[in-house]
Amino acid sequence: MVEPTVIPRADHSISRDQIDPDALKVLYRLRKFNHQAYLVGGGVRDLLLGRAPKDFDIGTSAQPNEIKRIFRNCWIIGRRFRLAHVKFGPKTIEVATFRRQLPPDELAAVEAEDERAAEAHAAAGTKAQRRPIRRDNTFGTAEEDAFRRDFTINALFYDIATFSVIDYVGGMKDLREGVIRSIGDPDERIIEDPVRMLRAIAFTSRLGFTLDPPVQRAIKRHKTEIGNASPARMIEELYKLLRSGFAAQTFLALSEHGLLASITPEVERLKTNSLWRSLELLDTYRSKFKSAPNTLTNPILLGSLIQSIKPLDLTPRRRDDKRPLDVNLGKLPIARRDVERLRQALQTQPRLHDQDLGARGQQTVMHRNTFTEAMTWLEIHGNDNASLDRWKALVEAGGPEQAVQNQRRRRPRRRRGKTAVVNPKS
Repeated sequence: MVEPTVIPRADHSISRDQIDPDALKVLYRLRKFNHQAYLVGGGVRDLLLGRAPKDFDIGTSAQPNEIKRIFRNCWIIGRRFRLAHVKFGPKTIEVATFRRQLPPDELAAVEAEDERAAEAHAAAGTKAQRRPIRRDNTFGTAEEDAFRRDFTINALFYDIATFSVIDYVGGMKDLREGVIRSIGDPDERIIEDPVRMLRAIAFTSRLGFTLDPPVQRAIKRHKTEIGNASPARMIEELYKLLRSGFAAQTFLALSEHGLLASITPEVERLKTNSLWRSLELLDTYRSKFKSAPNTLTNPILLGSLIQSIKPLDLTPRRRDDKRPLDVNLGKLPIARRDVERLRQALQTQPRLHDQDLGARGQQTVMHRNTFTEAMTWLEIHGNDNASLDRWKALVEAGGPEQAVQNQRRRRPRRRRGKTAVVNPKS
């Protein structure tokens, strides 16, 4: 049992006014039903750093089915890691039950049981009623949950009942000193989950922090382990990095630490100043928004990464064309639809730059389903503000035909001169 450091309200900068109102509703309602409930993870870290959190995640002593009974607007998701999603319109507040890290002997027994259960279900051919994987759904206390997290700065809890910050792992000190420090042995934690190396590098780039020397040495020893991470998970992590607003710094740091070669050897081998410039332009666009805009789709992110090192073949293709994709990022799975949407957005660029394109051509371009992505690419990489402004004006006006009509409506009427009246009697 570790006695936490409790930082009272007077000694930290978090205010309830900074927390999403719906997250506060979830916290208060869980407490009303006599459960522990804290704001956890990156949301607490960002609030203490004076940043706007991307998410407001909640940790609680309530188990998933208990959370579902408390909130009618709740859905339980995941099998590997069961979470409660409490919905408020399009917004989701993620609620996770406190977990604990299993000791090696207990972990081996649980994993063996999970494996036997999986084999039994496979033999029976059943999928729908499969139970959760126990090794990732072993519930615990707030203290145990803190110690199973990756880095100390991500293991801080904010208690809405006392307005205090609870620190079991020395995260406040590392936050003040700007250090990315592992909770526990960094070698063990990285082997458990190699993606932690990627997250550590991302934090140094995004927060301007430094790596704790033991973490740095562990990354150097285990950098090739990143190639064993789930490819589906890795492509999502890669898109997150590209969408972060710090893509250029992060990819440069990944290259310097030897991780980029294991994630996507093509990018490492072909990287040039053009790549860093492309990612800087992407970051400049992202910096215009408080959070990642919907316009930063996977095709735009993918193009920003690969177009400067190996341009796509933009030869028109038929719909039934089965030629393999001309994009490779190591073992990472690239969706064909993303490549095709990128190709169409790039094929549209010459028409967007054409100053003499007539109204009919403009209308045709605006009706393409990749027009928004083509416009986003023009804004990020087009280097043609005149064309960008022209197309934005057309979009705002509702299209070229509507723009012409609006122009006619705005044209002032010609005032007729007064006609002299001749008096017939004169």
